[in-house]
Amino acid sequence: MDLHKNDILTKISRYNLIRNGRMIYIDIHQKIQGNLAGNFIAVPNLVNIVAKPEHQGTGVDEQKALEDCLKKIKGLNLEDLFPVADSVTSTTRDN
Repeated sequence: MDLHKNDILTKISRYNLIRNGRMIYIDIHQKIQGNLAGNFIAVPNLVNIVAKPEHQGTGVDEQKALEDCLKKIKGLNLEDLFPVADSVTSTTRDN
């Protein structure tokens, strides 16, 4: 494939996890080209927000990556999987 040297290309399978009435996606990335933590990476996400690295799974195949991810997030609230945005600090002071 004719990609840039540092490009990463993956093929994705998607799972839905519904916990306590809330849904997230778990995308399984199969490495096609580039440097990843493994050949298969399971990434919980909310489309545009990706889970913290400690909640992502790796494996030699799709099933192992998914199992590793599910083991890491077992018992956690879904909102605890994702980074917290920094709050905007106001430059005005109350008088």
